[in-house]
Amino acid sequence: MEELAMLVAHVEQLIERGDQAELADYLNELNISDVEELIDELPEHGPLFLETLSLKRAVNVFRILDFPTQERIFKKLKATTIRELLNEMPPDDRTSFFSELTGDVVKRLIILLTPEERKEALSLLGYPEDSVGRLMTPDYITVKVHWTMQRVLDHIRRYGGASETIDVLYVIDAEGKLMDDVRIKDVLLADPETVVSDLIDNRLISLRANDPQEEAVSIFRMNNRVALPVVDDRDIMLGIVTIDDILWVANEEYSEDMQRIGGTEALDEPYLDVSIFHLVKKRAGWLIVLFLGQLLTVTVLNHYEDKLTTVLVMLMPVIMSSGGNSGSQASTLIIQAMAMGEVTLRDWWIVMRREILSGTLLGVILGGLGFFRISVEEAFRHTYGDLWYLYGCAIGLSLVGVVLWGSLVGSMLPFILRRCGADPASSSAPFVSTIVDVTGLIIYFTFATLILKDVLF
Repeated sequence: MEELAMLVAHVEQLIERGDQAELADYLNELNISDVEELIDELPEHGPLFLETLSLKRAVNVFRILDFPTQERIFKKLKATTIRELLNEMPPDDRTSFFSELTGDVVKRLIILLTPEERKEALSLLGYPEDSVGRLMTPDYITVKVHWTMQRVLDHIRRYGGASETIDVLYVIDAEGKLMDDVRIKDVLLADPETVVSDLIDNRLISLRANDPQEEAVSIFRMNNRVALPVVDDRDIMLGIVTIDDILWVANEEYSEDMQRIGGTEALDEPYLDVSIFHLVKKRAGWLIVLFLGQLLTVTVLNHYEDKLTTVLVMLMPVIMSSGGNSGSQASTLIIQAMAMGEVTLRDWWIVMRREILSGTLLGVILGGLGFFRISVEEAFRHTYGDLWYLYGCAIGLSLVGVVLWGSLVGSMLPFILRRCGADPASSSAPFVSTIVDVTGLIIYFTFATLILKDVLF
């Protein structure tokens, strides 16, 4: 923090002196992450920083900014800077930026691109939103199966500068179909007269352009790759997706899931950049649904009104919290397992069996603790009188039923939502808790009625 403060102070002095040349030299010597922090600390000077930097470094800084910052700066840049920036941006980053803008704005910006860049941009924007095609870049190196290592290296020297990465080279046939990939390490270590076919191992891993981005994240996670090729339905190579883009997608998905699990819609911008009205709008929907759900609790209480006693009411929070907690635990575990690809829709029966067993065991543990708690309180305070063991049995059996039910609801709801095409993260902890609260009371009063009916009702 102290280093950042000194950095900000020095840049402010350069701006006040109006020394553009020294400011340019200083900014171009900094890491792009330092410039990004300067923009965060001095947002009003963001456009100045980008126009002062060399074009290549300005692009590298712009591509790591979050979209609200990009948009704010973009509106204040000179027309010439906008044109240069857009044409110099890597295709995948430019597509990501365009995807966040409105259609009218994109149309105006597309015109600023060169004919070649415009064709490329329109092609990438033609893929469905949240598909792998939106992430890929057409800047990559391809080689032919009959080439020697010497020819491959000459090809890299000639065209490698325009490639997103040269860590992996892609082997294609005469029709452009992807045959395999070759690591640059193997090329460098091979004899110059070795041909590409000698390095092929037929262990190709590729992505489909129309596949969802979530699937690409899972494939990257399971394989140690810095980039993966993207093909169409005929296996014609279209581009590559690099690990940096996948990390951005994974981070966005994680943020959205965490927000949904917390019982709110996913925010489109950083929390501090969201207006109060927008924040309320995002949260109000779920709160209304949960409130209406909790009203069912009142209906249940009204139904059992003539059977309520002080003791039964006093024990209600224990039942409701235990069921809600077990449901939230199960829901979170299954959502995480689905996100990691550890659990699929076909595994629902296995998950149900496991949750029946684990929910029963957990219920027995909590039910035993509940019975023990009532017996101890009766021994020291005589709260329940001669009926303490009946209350103990009622609370103990209710906890077994409620915890088991909470585990089942929490674990099965993500499967139901996924089967319906919804996001499993929508089965948030508050939503599961609301369902289990209402049904938990029914279970509780059912056991209480059966066990205490001859003495209380």
